[in-house]
Amino acid sequence: MGAVLIVLGVVGIGRKHDRDTASRSTPDTQSRVIHPGAGEPVPVVPSESTSPSPSATPSVPAGPPLPPDPTGPNGALTDTGNGNVALTFDDGPNPDWTMQVLALLRQYHIHATFCLIGEQVQEFPDLVRAIVADGHTICNHSWDHDEQMADKSESYIRSELQRTTDAIEAAAPGTPVRYYRQPGGNWSDQIVEIAKEMGMTSLDWSVDPQDWTVPPASTIESTVQSQTTNGSIVLMHDGGGDRSHTITALGVLLPDLEQRFHLQPMPTVAPAPTPAASQSSSAAPY
Repeated sequence: MGAVLIVLGVVGIGRKHDRDTASRSTPDTQSRVIHPGAGEPVPVVPSESTSPSPSATPSVPAGPPLPPDPTGPNGALTDTGNGNVALTFDDGPNPDWTMQVLALLRQYHIHATFCLIGEQVQEFPDLVRAIVADGHTICNHSWDHDEQMADKSESYIRSELQRTTDAIEAAAPGTPVRYYRQPGGNWSDQIVEIAKEMGMTSLDWSVDPQDWTVPPASTIESTVQSQTTNGSIVLMHDGGGDRSHTITALGVLLPDLEQRFHLQPMPTVAPAPTPAASQSSSAAPY
């Protein structure tokens, strides 16, 4: 049976740093901006005085990133590469929704990937510890959900990623952070390369029910059910707005996907390279 991975993101609600659905740009692959290669000039935005300050060295030792996806935007992964389906959740952790998502995942014995916002991590470290305690994979989703990061300087990008990783380390010491997801899916070669240098694989997606627009639960369900195939990376959210419809949809999706696919989080350890091509698609250890 094929395998499915789920990644979830969380964003705070009712707080000064929350992002509501009206202010967020569409993360759909039809509208995202793919930026030029690292060899081309990248404009620098002058207002960077509030950018987070990176630490001198990474808090979590860097691990070997997974190979780039030649079909993904700027090489970011759009397929798990091993037939599993990965559920991913963005914009958390959030006190209103994250624990509900965790409870559902626990009920069906499913592990997922959570793409965390640094501000939220700093605000709700106990939720980070709850995610880690349940065995889910952690992904860096930038400090403050800056969707225009591709237009900014190398130092700004590094500080956004490093400060988030440092916050995760402070909340849950020793937690590996092996993935980075760019807000809005607005990748650039420079972002992907910096993430790689920091030991993170750039993680995109292949199934997007656009739950951040707060569609009916039935719409979220039908989109995920019809578009998910072996190797899919499914994008959903546990933060950034009202996620009640996402919670409702998960109650239907989780048992359905569990029956049809092999659901696994993105691996925290990269698979060892093998000379045999037939072994290249084997699942990585979790």
